Amino acid sequence: MLEYLKLKNVGPAPELEMRFGPRLNLITGDNGLGKSFLLDVAWWALTRRWPQEVNASLTSGFAARPTNRREQATIDYRVTGKDGKRLDRSSRYQPREEAWSLPPGRPHSPGLVLYAHADGGFSVWDPARNYWRTRAGADPHDHVPAYVFSPSEVWNGLDMHVGGRPTRVCNGLLSDWAAWLRERGVEAEWVRAVLGALAGPDDAIEPGPMVRLSINDARDIPSLNMPYADAVPILYASSGVRRVAALAYMLIWSFREHGIAAAQLGEEPTKQVVLLVDGVESHLHPRWQRSIIDSLLAVADRLHAGASTQLLTATHSPLVLASAEPRFDAEQDAWFDIDLERDGSGMAPRLRHRTFVRQGTASNWLTSEAFDLKQPRSRQAEAAIEAAKALLMQTEVPLDQARGVDADLRRACLPDTEPFMGRWACFLEELEARSA
Repeated sequence: MLEYLKLKNVGPAPELEMRFGPRLNLITGDNGLGKSFLLDVAWWALTRRWPQEVNASLTSGFAARPTNRREQATIDYRVTGKDGKRLDRSSRYQPREEAWSLPPGRPHSPGLVLYAHADGGFSVWDPARNYWRTRAGADPHDHVPAYVFSPSEVWNGLDMHVGGRPTRVCNGLLSDWAAWLRERGVEAEWVRAVLGALAGPDDAIEPGPMVRLSINDARDIPSLNMPYADAVPILYASSGVRRVAALAYMLIWSFREHGIAAAQLGEEPTKQVVLLVDGVESHLHPRWQRSIIDSLLAVADRLHAGASTQLLTATHSPLVLASAEPRFDAEQDAWFDIDLERDGSGMAPRLRHRTFVRQGTASNWLTSEAFDLKQPRSRQAEAAIEAAKALLMQTEVPLDQARGVDADLRRACLPDTEPFMGRWACFLEELEARSA
């Protein structure tokens, strides 16, 4: 589990500090202020490797670098290991090595760590397979540091060099799902249960039969039974459905492989699971957005019975925040918000651990501190309403100016049933009566 993170001279903000909740952690903020970067650093603090360092084909997950190369950059963090011990670490950037200092010896074991990248890639760190091994008391340096998938490798399989030899470490969604469903074992039941949970209670999506894409393609491709049709090839499904399918697959694959490895080692499965999800709402319909947080936590609890689950997710969705309201508990959850603010040297991002105040609706969240919109409407409607409000505050208003603002309100398609429009109509009628 990740408890604490402090960055200095790293990333968009000069300094940043976060104390995470043990269960749910929500990160909001405008584009470009460092939400994805924070998840990259969180993954590194938990696993000691940057995703792109493990898999060079990734277009994200690069190693952090100092903002100002002439000043010292530090990353401080606290991790709870699998034995329950808290480990405080401080890492400094070493310019000549272009790397971050790490304590010698075996690293901590934070449990099973799964990172869903915004572009569809995944990173997995397994304490049973990626933890440093020793041979006759020496470190052979042939361990797999992590399993890092590009988007295509999630579907088609991942090959890595293990002990100096190219090795297939994951068969990929297309191959594994086909095998699991044919065998009709426990994995097939997991696929049905996890896919159904992630799709939400309002959409019935189930695994379908194997299908062929063409007469020249010998692969048996998994299909999905959708509400509108059966046996839809999974490769033909929408971006949202494929996103959910990939999430389901990586959760099942990481759990399954960890259980197999732990059994071979004669160890108990991990009691800690950390999920990092960048853009948890990516490609999802609002109906799915409002259930995805509950679904992810429920799936992790089901697959890892008896283990504690920590979720860190960055989101731009007011529906995700609204959906978290019934579950949110300040004792075990946290909300972090990044805003661009002016300081002594100009504009800079600033992160705050905000009090989670329930807003009730997605519209109210849009105008909250999470998203800072003045109105939950189009830009044209917001500008027209703000102009009308300014006129309402004045004692002398030219009729022509008021009529111009009224035309802007109408062009913005604000309905007469809008509460503000009733107030505005009375104001305009009184103004026209005085001018008659």
